[in-house]
Amino acid sequence: MAGWAGLVDLVLPAACAGCGAERVPMRYGVCTPCSVGLEGLRPGPTAPSPVPPGLPPCTALGAYDGVLRDVLLGYKERGRHGLAVPLGALLADVVAASLGGTRGGVLLVPVPATAKAARDRHGDHMARLARRAAGHLRRAGWPTAVSMPVRALPRPDSAELGATARAVAAESAFRIRAGRVAALRGAAAGRAVVVVDDIVTTGVTLAAVSRELKMVDVQVDRVAVLAATQLRYG
Repeated sequence: MAGWAGLVDLVLPAACAGCGAERVPMRYGVCTPCSVGLEGLRPGPTAPSPVPPGLPPCTALGAYDGVLRDVLLGYKERGRHGLAVPLGALLADVVAASLGGTRGGVLLVPVPATAKAARDRHGDHMARLARRAAGHLRRAGWPTAVSMPVRALPRPDSAELGATARAVAAESAFRIRAGRVAALRGAAAGRAVVVVDDIVTTGVTLAAVSRELKMVDVQVDRVAVLAATQLRYG
């Protein structure tokens, strides 16, 4: 289903996911000016305020605003799966920047979607982006693997929760998958472990996933996200 949705996004006329322009040349759902705008973004450090306990150093591509926000919404909420192509490349840039450009082994751990969210969106949107990003990193000389050892338990949509409720929900939102610990430790050995997500707001979700990994002796080195809410970016 997800593959067909991406193919449809490539071949059928559709408005640009960034600016909404119609009947203009597009590739992967984005017109040329919006593509240039995305490529002009430069990753930088970001941190929620306050920083939740257990959150590793975090790098974001840009503020959750403008073209970046619109493209993320198109990809995540409107079924524009073809946008995984440019967004995966941009996520790879963020991961590389978070590690300081030193090429070495990398293990990407995407924040998992709940089963309901994956059904509604015809797939786990971050797993798809992590695989795309890993491919770009490998081609650039970074030996990169993707691991999905964490499962998301049913929980309310974080977009509908305030900061306090988000923190409470995140505390019990994730678990390491049974039987995955040995494989996870093996994959992490000798690699920089980077948790990836689309947006950081309060940081409690990213901190919760990082703590779950630490509980099985896998230390998260960095967090890489595409966007940070404006009040927390910079």
